Amino acid sequence: MKEPKIAIIIINWNTYQLTFNCLKSLEACSYKNKKVFFVDNGSIDGSGDKIALEFSEINYIKNEKNEGFTGANNKALKVILKQNFDYVLLLNNDTEVNPNFLSLLVVRMESDINLAATQPLILDLPHKKTIWNAGGSFNTFFGLSKTRSKGVTYKPKRKIQTFTDWISGCCILVKIQAVKEVGLLDNHFFAYFEDVDWSIRMKNQGYKLGVVPKSIIYHHSSASTKENNTSNEGNLSPYVHYLNVRNHIYLINKHALFFNSIGTKIYQILKITFYSIYFILRCRFEKLKMVWHGMLDGIKTNNIKQTF
Repeated sequence: MKEPKIAIIIINWNTYQLTFNCLKSLEACSYKNKKVFFVDNGSIDGSGDKIALEFSEINYIKNEKNEGFTGANNKALKVILKQNFDYVLLLNNDTEVNPNFLSLLVVRMESDINLAATQPLILDLPHKKTIWNAGGSFNTFFGLSKTRSKGVTYKPKRKIQTFTDWISGCCILVKIQAVKEVGLLDNHFFAYFEDVDWSIRMKNQGYKLGVVPKSIIYHHSSASTKENNTSNEGNLSPYVHYLNVRNHIYLINKHALFFNSIGTKIYQILKITFYSIYFILRCRFEKLKMVWHGMLDGIKTNNIKQTF
């Protein structure tokens, strides 16, 4: 039987070495009927052009500015949807993959017509001994999307659930038909929580989401969001805090019928209070400002429509 045709989207933003390592690991992938769509997201270090020269077989899409995780993936998805692909794989550039990871994902997808998407088991780099993501679950009362088994030591015989409530955008194999039915990623998220939103929309369409424990990739957690500095603000970018706060509120507003209105408000009040006290005590006033900015912008998202 002929292998289904798969498009793979890799996004780069000023991270040449991570992207290079990711693409090199994909070259050793045992699955052959695939095509890589490489999106450079407004890099200013020349890494996009350098990668395009070194991997001449990839489809190169160059953004003049950083359009976020959602904008960059959507730009590639619009190209892919016009072509004859069966699946699309969204894969973070800060990952490295096992040679058989994709074949195992495809086998699972082909065996269950009710699946919209699957993800592999994701382990931390560089040690490869700790689980970063084994699927996700919801606490609908507080509006939380929790990662299963995060930080747990990986053992091959460990029992991993093979279905998930939400699926990680770090690596997700999606049926093209499901994308056509559900729509693209919501551009308003830019980054963070867009995968949770997509998952809810897929499940609302009647689909299931899967995890394949024997399919394994490795992930440099937060490789694109940490700032290598010794300032009092710490290593995590204040803008990440802005996006996390804003997008969490946007997600809850967007799926108001899915989450509990009272519990989510209680949690958000407690979260903002905790952040505020912590950042004041640590004298991280830029992060404090961004958290409150994110909260206010999140509250304003009640009337925002999904944007592609």
